Amino acid sequence: MPQDSENFHGSVLTRAATIASDLRLAIETGQFKPGARLPSEAELTRQYAVSRTVVREAFSQLRAEALIEAKKGSGVYALDPAKANTKPFSGLNMARLSGVIELFEMRSAFEIRAAGLAAKRRSGAQIDAIVTANAGLAKLLEAGQSTRDADFAFHHAIAEASQNMLFPELLTLIRPSLTPRVELEAGDGPVQAYVPNPSIVIEHERIIDAIIVGDSEAAERAMKDHLEDSLDRYRALLRHPAK
Repeated sequence: MPQDSENFHGSVLTRAATIASDLRLAIETGQFKPGARLPSEAELTRQYAVSRTVVREAFSQLRAEALIEAKKGSGVYALDPAKANTKPFSGLNMARLSGVIELFEMRSAFEIRAAGLAAKRRSGAQIDAIVTANAGLAKLLEAGQSTRDADFAFHHAIAEASQNMLFPELLTLIRPSLTPRVELEAGDGPVQAYVPNPSIVIEHERIIDAIIVGDSEAAERAMKDHLEDSLDRYRALLRHPAK
């Protein structure tokens, strides 16, 4: 069986994101029309060579987007993607820098607290998941590959370590809006989105160190600095768009 150990948190989320992306596209393009039954868990595990945990996480992401519904004993069915726009946070315009900034401000409101709670409540396995997610991100960054899924896995692992399940659920709910487009709009025209933060691994390590030693205040401070750094870069881009 392919390596997708359910303890390998980052890998599970990354593979789930791939499946969710494929199914989302199929629903939005009409391959699965509203009311159509999606492939079963068993079919998707065979098709993507993953565990059922990965498929369930993919379904969870699509449910949060109001794109599918599960009917007990029957299966999972596509919903009308046009109606999915009524889901929470659908008003955020992630094609604009202002929308990206609003989302970072909202994330700060709960992710800083989540980091502090994680420092108090985390288990050994949850520390391993956080460290593993950041290690995977570092490898992707070094290879010049996208770190989007790995970054989400890192923040999701911290949210889970808070032992407040509303935090990871909220992150999953807003996940479709977490990644800005390559080109964003500012003022009257498009600007190039900011390059990924080269200090992201170090900033993550500061959060990890505080969580490992159980220092709640330091964990909150490190998370605040991390999110504020991202906010500052997008604010600078809004003030001085790189045409």
